[in-house]
Amino acid sequence: MIDQLTHNETSFQKKEFPIILLLDNVMGEANLGSLFRLADAFGIEKMIFCRTAPNLKSNRLKRTARNTYNSVAHEFQEDPVAVLKDLQQNGYRSIAIEITSTSKPIHMINVQDEEKLVLVAGNERHGISEDILALCKDFHHIEMFGENSSMNVAQSVGIALYEITKALNKFAKK
Repeated sequence: MIDQLTHNETSFQKKEFPIILLLDNVMGEANLGSLFRLADAFGIEKMIFCRTAPNLKSNRLKRTARNTYNSVAHEFQEDPVAVLKDLQQNGYRSIAIEITSTSKPIHMINVQDEEKLVLVAGNERHGISEDILALCKDFHHIEMFGENSSMNVAQSVGIALYEITKALNKFAKK
């Protein structure tokens, strides 16, 4: 018989990646809770909420986040343009997870060892705002094979973080 392991019985190694998640006006409380869980699961450095502050008292966010909002570094900044410019000046490469005329599939992402990254995700309905897109250096999307051309923001961030950390982990295994 196979036993399901508890949190204390897993052999996962805690690791932090040089990734900041910049959220441009993401508002859904279930999405925000999911994003906290993903940030924890993928060991990212920090989450920065811009334009709309998360309601950390929301029961929906708390249930979805499962306490990770207490352990994941996060902050709110009103102006995402100023935040992104500052991160870029401090050596962060900006990657927008958005379908654009120049975006490439996320599995084609190319990262360097120890490269500092800021992954930008946008509003559930309108995506990343034009002023932020204009500042981003790289654009990647999730390949879609059905009728719809977009995916839930938390799901797309999860897929992007998986591909990025997989690429960064290759350096650790050499």
